[in-house]
Amino acid sequence: MTRLSILGAGSWGTTFAQVLADGGADVTLWARREEVAREIREEHRNRAYTGERELPPTVTGTSSIREALDGADGIIVAVPAQSMRGTLEQWPALPPVPVLSLTKGIERGTDARISEILVDAGGADRERVGVLSGPNLSAEIAERRPCASVVAAESEELASVLATWCEAPYLRAYTSTDVVGVEIAGAVKNVIAIAVGAASGLGHGHNTTASLITRGLAEITRLGVALGGRRETFAGLAGMGDLVATCSSPLSRNHRLGLALGRGLDVRAAAAEVGQTAEGVATARAVADLATRLGVDMPITAAVVDVVDHGARIDEVTTALLARGVRPE
Repeated sequence: MTRLSILGAGSWGTTFAQVLADGGADVTLWARREEVAREIREEHRNRAYTGERELPPTVTGTSSIREALDGADGIIVAVPAQSMRGTLEQWPALPPVPVLSLTKGIERGTDARISEILVDAGGADRERVGVLSGPNLSAEIAERRPCASVVAAESEELASVLATWCEAPYLRAYTSTDVVGVEIAGAVKNVIAIAVGAASGLGHGHNTTASLITRGLAEITRLGVALGGRRETFAGLAGMGDLVATCSSPLSRNHRLGLALGRGLDVRAAAAEVGQTAEGVATARAVADLATRLGVDMPITAAVVDVVDHGARIDEVTTALLARGVRPE
């Protein structure tokens, strides 16, 4: 039986442990806190993140990173984007096995993608690193509802290996060699979801939502292509698929945070209401910095930055977006 270790026992890491176990793997789930690891190990539950849902018997927990890494045939990383580098620097180097990232985000200060951080700070071999993205609302996957994802790696061979890890009957994994495109799509859609949620919180309707999603996809595509991603990636599961799910569902943390902003809460209060990490808040500034450096126009992203970083009023930002001058689509 393949032994896979997931580093990060939040809602997505815990749910993905179920996916891997349902696909036939023996899974070790690393948690930062021993009480969480013990609950996973002894009760097969992670109540803080997935409630009373029972994990498969082939999932165990540990708070020892050395135990998690030792003897693993593959590593899955589900650590939040902005703490990724610091966490990796505290660990031993990742072993020379395939590594799959579940994290969606861009690091503030360096503008690094997650796969780059895994190589730079984690000691991973670039040729063995892949990323997974797509419409992956963890609460629905935990209920074993059908969905699809994209696994991207530099080689089709590695992408295929990583995809075989995800052979649960309710998850279909497609492969890609566009690592840049898949990562950019997964990161920036969280920023757009905040804008869409905020518009809904302000009371705007489906026309506004559809407009923001469509123009948001245009922003994501412009940035991704400028960084070397392939345009067709953004029309697929990692692009449009993930964007629609994240912008439309109340299960999305970034969408819920936007809703709270639209109702008048400030960023701190909105984040407290969501209760879990909404990666789009921290990612927005990194995305805006990338766009500025590359000369890419990203007005929706800039508007989100104005709100979450500079305290601008969400209603004023929305008005400013709609007041922009005429230009070709």
